Amino acid sequence: PPGYVGYTEGGQLTEAVRRRPYTVVLLDEIEKAHPDVFNLMLQIMEDGRLTDSRGRTVDFKNTLIIMTSNVGSSVIEKGGKQLGFDHDDGEARSSYGRIKSLVDEEMKQYFRPEFLNRLDEMIVFRQLTKMEVKEIAVIMLAEVTGRMKAKGIELMVTENFKDLVVEEGYDPSYGARPLRRAIMRLLEDKLADKMLAEDVKEGDYVIIDADPMGNVAVLSRHSDLPKDQPLAFPA
Repeated sequence: PPGYVGYTEGGQLTEAVRRRPYTVVLLDEIEKAHPDVFNLMLQIMEDGRLTDSRGRTVDFKNTLIIMTSNVGSSVIEKGGKQLGFDHDDGEARSSYGRIKSLVDEEMKQYFRPEFLNRLDEMIVFRQLTKMEVKEIAVIMLAEVTGRMKAKGIELMVTENFKDLVVEEGYDPSYGARPLRRAIMRLLEDKLADKMLAEDVKEGDYVIIDADPMGNVAVLSRHSDLPKDQPLAFPA
């Protein structure tokens, strides 16, 4: 309101859209938002515009708004495999339809009808499979490899280690979120310890491996050693 610090500034949302109208707005876990947020969203979805604290009208007609929600996640968790996500395409489509109907009912119990009616589309995501989680893990591991390369360290992870990361980081209830923690614990923390101890330094070639018991080894060939020196898992 007038007289308060920041009155002359626009709101975070309206100011961002005013500056860049062709943009994507992501509202994560919308069910946790304050009721006032829903009132603002109703105005945006109904009129395609919003008025900020300075009285300026901001056009949202070229803005894509995406909202995520965990409402109905318990239905997906309980029914994911029972309803056939791991079966053939025909069964999977039928099972998806049944799960989507159940999730839609959960949404109706949580959100107001006038809010749901203004959404263009509601998409229900199925649980990630282990194969999909491994593909995500490969991308995350590549990010670590890139950071190490910038430090002058060549890093390679074995398939055994990738499998361990997936095993430790896969949780049907939480999707790929535990992966980040697994990579930090199994790879980044161990690499950091080795670098602090100067066991791994610039110019080194490092292999990250895992044995069947889940033990992780950081195998390094220093820049001053012969290139053909073999690297082996410690006994």
